[in-house]
Amino acid sequence: MRPSNFNPDIIDGVLLVDKSPDMTSHDVVAVARRTLNQKKIGHCGTLDPMATGLLILVLGRGTKIQDLLMAEQKEYEGTITLGETTHTQDREGEVLETKEVGDYSEEQIREVFESFLGDFEQTPPMVSAIKQDGVPLYKLARQGKTVERKPRAVTVFEYEITRIALPEIDFRVVCSKGFYVRTYAHEIGQSLGCGGHLSALRRTRSGKFLAEGGVTFTELKESTRDEIRERVLNLSAVSKLRGA
Repeated sequence: MRPSNFNPDIIDGVLLVDKSPDMTSHDVVAVARRTLNQKKIGHCGTLDPMATGLLILVLGRGTKIQDLLMAEQKEYEGTITLGETTHTQDREGEVLETKEVGDYSEEQIREVFESFLGDFEQTPPMVSAIKQDGVPLYKLARQGKTVERKPRAVTVFEYEITRIALPEIDFRVVCSKGFYVRTYAHEIGQSLGCGGHLSALRRTRSGKFLAEGGVTFTELKESTRDEIRERVLNLSAVSKLRGA
């Protein structure tokens, strides 16, 4: 039986988007709202402009499960560039310090990655969406302000070093909600003694949802409402996929 407030023009469900670089998560939501002619759309977990990959959009009644979807494990592929520390902990930031990169062995690098396996605490970067007195930290950072941030408990469930070509290290990491991959890259660089920053990032998975096969930004922008509607997972399908 349909609820009394059922509206056939409102799309309920989840849309998987494979985000392109050089755009914010808000940009993706704004285009989705225009294409679908629907205001009630949110996203599950911000991706920085430089990052690509899976951005989960929740539509209509799908916004009610937003917190559930955000709480699930995430998987990323990324690149750390050693020798340069930046104020944002990624390649888009101002270089604060440059150091010579040692001739590290795979064993030395793996030992550092192992030290960030399991449960530990991370201090959120100033360039993040966490709010201080209602103001996102990144806005305070733009004003040149730095405030104290409380460390938060995070977990790395597994990792893989996929390429070492110093000063670059490619990796894959499976982590908990609230994990900052840029901080992970920064701290690995600090532990090696030469500093480093995150120079590439792609979210490949969130829970049971994969970036592969997601709607591209071009498709989202250029397709018709009905074409994108066909790509939306209804709430029943989402529940089955999650095993709920």
